[in-house]
Amino acid sequence: MKGTAVTVDDVRDVGPDTVALELETPEDFDALPGQFVLLRAAPEGEELARHYTLSSPAVAETFELTVGIDPDGDLSPWLADLEGGETVHVEGPFGTITYEGDRDVVAVAGGPGVGPAVSIAEAAHEAGHDAVVIYQDDDPAHEDRLEALADAGAAVHVIADDADDELANAISSHVDDGQVYAFGFAGFVTTVADAIEEAGGDPDDALIENFG
Repeated sequence: MKGTAVTVDDVRDVGPDTVALELETPEDFDALPGQFVLLRAAPEGEELARHYTLSSPAVAETFELTVGIDPDGDLSPWLADLEGGETVHVEGPFGTITYEGDRDVVAVAGGPGVGPAVSIAEAAHEAGHDAVVIYQDDDPAHEDRLEALADAGAAVHVIADDADDELANAISSHVDDGQVYAFGFAGFVTTVADAIEEAGGDPDDALIENFG
């Protein structure tokens, strides 16, 4: 199997139909918040591969991937059932959308985009910068980390799926408060880009990761 073999350190529930997969960091693996890996595994002997964006602010000893569970999927339910000690393979990191601890941030997330958004906000806070998280999801994940960010002084907005006006208002309120990042599926990031433009910002200046 291609990639580097890594040990699964832990798997834990972090929200409805969502788990955090914590992997032991392989030698010479150096990744920044915002980047992603290609994970390979072979449930029932069939090799499968999926891209997952890092959801941990650092990768010193372990790193985290947030996995949304598709009950009809062929890989995510298998990953969710792991107990630790198993082996998967990873390639990467990949991606040019990164946070290097050098500025205030506004991290906008839809659905599974919460993983990288939270990691970037945490990294900014740890580097002494301000952070905003704007997260649209009816069934939010990583609520404990969002609460910790809010307690530390970050502005955190959790918005219902059908509340696009509220999403646009939150973006308008914070569009000038730092480097804007956006993570989510195509329809969501298009909505975010439109909201940035309507608020007088330049969507081309935002760092947007389209999950397809």
